[in-house]
Amino acid sequence: MSPALSRRTLMRRLAGVGALTLGLTACDPTGIEDGATLPPPQPGGTPGVRRFGAEWEKHLRTVMSWPASENIWGEQLPDVRRDVAGLAQAISAREPVVLMARPEQQDAARKACGSAVEVVPIAVDDLWARDTLPVFVEEGGTVKGVDFNFNGWGGKQQRGNDAKVARTVLAKYGVERVETRLVAEGGSFETDGEGTLMVTESSVVNDNRNPGMTRDQIEAELKRLLGVTKVIWLAGVRGKDITDAHVDCLTRFAAPGVVLLDQAFPGTPPDVWSRSADQARAVFKDAVDAAGRKLQVVELQQPDPDKITGRGDAFVSSYMNFYIGTKGVYLPKFGDARADDRAQQILKQYFPGREIVPVKIDAIAAGGGGIHCATHDIPALG
Repeated sequence: MSPALSRRTLMRRLAGVGALTLGLTACDPTGIEDGATLPPPQPGGTPGVRRFGAEWEKHLRTVMSWPASENIWGEQLPDVRRDVAGLAQAISAREPVVLMARPEQQDAARKACGSAVEVVPIAVDDLWARDTLPVFVEEGGTVKGVDFNFNGWGGKQQRGNDAKVARTVLAKYGVERVETRLVAEGGSFETDGEGTLMVTESSVVNDNRNPGMTRDQIEAELKRLLGVTKVIWLAGVRGKDITDAHVDCLTRFAAPGVVLLDQAFPGTPPDVWSRSADQARAVFKDAVDAAGRKLQVVELQQPDPDKITGRGDAFVSSYMNFYIGTKGVYLPKFGDARADDRAQQILKQYFPGREIVPVKIDAIAAGGGGIHCATHDIPALG
């Protein structure tokens, strides 16, 4: 069996598209059950004013994806599927969850996840729903989806099915597709819901996604697409992981004006990731958000690498890749009891009305991702 294709290293082979591709015509032409569209337009929306809501706002549902092939994960596939199922079960206890799965894998996915998770036939390649689905915005009392033209994280992997997921989901849910020439992934963006966007330059201002475009040009297009008015640019890291350092493993909003920042475990030798966090800290020192507020920075320390239960060169031990659900906040449980508890207490402080739900995701983390990477929220209106 081949090793897992990692999102944290580039030392893996490309997955062969021929072995993975299942034409979308193999899916049920309607896919999602009748009546499962988004709600009708709501009164009160301002025509022409677009808004990218914060993740802590109410969700209609969470969408996830069933990892499809041993060609991607090798002998780790059963463990990864177990992690995905466990995460889907945890979230579905508190809000609706839709799981996309290849048609021939629907029954296995449904058996693994349980009846509370709705499994729909959509041909997918892997579990990274955050990146393959559109970015949802609100405009004029309706939800729209910005299709950022997923291209396998800058062409590093060939993902024939995942490249079609955004269009397929928008069509099945009856959501208007917003087109753009920009190439990016959902994990590239973090917003406070009040007009502020955080982005790493390494993942967007990059010729493997947007050749020939300057940062200013990209910023202007992001403002048009997402309705944001302030973009805070962080340097990130180029070429050291498959995402080129998405912002959602580095820093997250906990509230307007408050950012959580990844911090290496004390004594860990400096590397490109800790230097990236240092650079972000320096940017935050002088930055203001769209409302003119100075940013409060709260550091969220990684667990002791000698105490975590997961292993692997690609293992992501950042707590930053958590997911904010309507009634719960889901964060990784790494096995360092003291660090796990500290992370939970910090999130509890900022999300007091939500249950803090630690989830063990060692197999997902070993593949270079986390809980946020594996989930994508569709916002509710009103």
